[in-house]
Amino acid sequence: MPDNIKASTQEHLDIYAIKDHLVFLKDGSAALVLKTTAINFNLLSEEEQDATIYAYAGLLNSLSFPIQILVRSQRKNISDYLGLIDTRIQSVSSQKIKEQLLAYRQFVKSLVKENRVLEKKFYVIIPFSEIELGLSKSSFNPFAKAPQKPPFDLVYIEEKASTVLYPRRDHLIRQFARIGLKASQLTTSELVTFFYTIYNQSSTTISSIPTNIPANS
Repeated sequence: MPDNIKASTQEHLDIYAIKDHLVFLKDGSAALVLKTTAINFNLLSEEEQDATIYAYAGLLNSLSFPIQILVRSQRKNISDYLGLIDTRIQSVSSQKIKEQLLAYRQFVKSLVKENRVLEKKFYVIIPFSEIELGLSKSSFNPFAKAPQKPPFDLVYIEEKASTVLYPRRDHLIRQFARIGLKASQLTTSELVTFFYTIYNQSSTTISSIPTNIPANS
């Protein structure tokens, strides 16, 4: 393959760096990611469902900035749980209990295999745009080659981004608490794992469903 058409994977990624619990993109923008808990809406009473809907509507109406909601579904990994059962089987002396545990192990294994038990995780991405950094739209050329590094030093971008992102983060955490959800910011190591699974889906069973929510006009 000629050298001029060779390109590393990194050249095709928008991410430039992940540091200090923030994601920095090559165009100068940045983002932080919140992970939230979930509630089983169907198990709530009618009054609780109405209260949850109103609280969620209040969250959306309170937004003065865009967010992205990401729901990731992954097949449940039960290998650790099966290993725990195996340890228990080896430790019990009663043959009757051992047979019950073997039957239970087989039941769990077949249940997951036949019904594709999924584990869902919920995230909210809060962006800091390159326009907020101070770059004007006139500086963007749609025909230009995609940038391979931000236009400013990361220290400068982080200083600007943090003053914008952290108040937005705190606002969302408070709003989610009103719904009964706990939100927390992903750390640097968690972000690395998060994006690794996104860009290596061929080796996982993860699928993602992004939903963009624009800011109120």
